[in-house]
Amino acid sequence: LLRNSKYRWIVIVGSLLYLVSPIDFVTDMIPVLGWIDDGVVVTVLAAEVSQILLEKLKQRKTKSDETVTP
Repeated sequence: LLRNSKYRWIVIVGSLLYLVSPIDFVTDMIPVLGWIDDGVVVTVLAAEVSQILLEKLKQRKTKSDETVTP
């Protein structure tokens, strides 16, 4: 979602805090909307973490390719 790594970490930390916080934008007492609210936050968190992991994997592969090819 975000290209700047500084903002990516802010989104990750913010979404983790939101998930553990008892304060929600839409409370879970409203059956479907409360779950959708949390689901969106979990989806954004998963997308950001997977982007970081994919970038690390690409960097690792690039480094290993550079060491093999002189």
